[in-house]
Amino acid sequence: MAEDYYEILGVNKKASADEIKKAYRKLAVKWHPDKNPNNKVAAEEKFKKISEAYAVLSDEEKRRNYDTFGSADQFRQQYSQEDIFRGVDLDEILRSFGFGSFRTGGSRTTFRTGTGRKGAYNQDYEDPFAGIFGGMGGGRQQYTQTPQKGQDVEYNLSTTLEESVLGAEKKLSLRIENRNEEINVKIPAGISTGKKLRLPGKGMAGYNGGPNGDLYLNINVLPHPIFSRDGNDLYVQKTIKFTQAALGTTIDVPTLDGTIKRLKVSPGTQNNTKIRMKGYGVPNLKGGTKGDQYVKINVEVPKKLSESQLKLIKQLAEDGI
Repeated sequence: MAEDYYEILGVNKKASADEIKKAYRKLAVKWHPDKNPNNKVAAEEKFKKISEAYAVLSDEEKRRNYDTFGSADQFRQQYSQEDIFRGVDLDEILRSFGFGSFRTGGSRTTFRTGTGRKGAYNQDYEDPFAGIFGGMGGGRQQYTQTPQKGQDVEYNLSTTLEESVLGAEKKLSLRIENRNEEINVKIPAGISTGKKLRLPGKGMAGYNGGPNGDLYLNINVLPHPIFSRDGNDLYVQKTIKFTQAALGTTIDVPTLDGTIKRLKVSPGTQNNTKIRMKGYGVPNLKGGTKGDQYVKINVEVPKKLSESQLKLIKQLAEDGI
């Protein structure tokens, strides 16, 4: 049966470029010879096939021509191996998994002789697989792979406002490669949305004795029902009555650590007035002075008045208030 590049990658003929790349990445990791030390010969052949399929289907022009020919065998009669792999950067994909470069060890291998679109040929060019397992052609070649750092991993980590301001320790259960990781994470006081926490050596495993990659946690601070944050300052709102604003009063104000502070509201306080609570804000990540907490005063104007209240208000109006 004639080979079909789409079937080799396990995608349909309407697959997008991203779907084709994703399929290749998955199969390349599964069938890379170094992932199959007990079945290297079969893995090498499978790896070559999926790489060839990706080289064709990831290129718009080659894919269009392949769809015209209808099978890999017919396509190979018109395109040499050099044509198939020209302009395709398989290195970038495999390096992201910690595998060595295709062209490590740079050997030149003569591929098959046949009839192509330019007539008879006996192509001689750099074998794209030489750096992995000694070339698609003749005998195996010795090569040396250098240690490489594993791929970095990123996860999104949501925290409460309290955790981000006061600091906290969290235990995470993450799936990295084929292993479950229980990781203790210390959230520094003062961290904010958009910041990253780096955990060295907690990423994917290194290759050829290289170090593990790093784990990066993208911080997202969840909204709080009472407090809001602006830089290193915290804001909370308190509503007081019109008479309290006019005559002055005291109010109880919550703080993020759970304590309550009593504040004095001066007579004649206007709507949207902000009262500063120095040093009750967010710690600076780099050290130094903490931010402040601000209490925004909302003055409540009564919507309904009793007859006696209305009479008093009218009298105040007559007095110029």
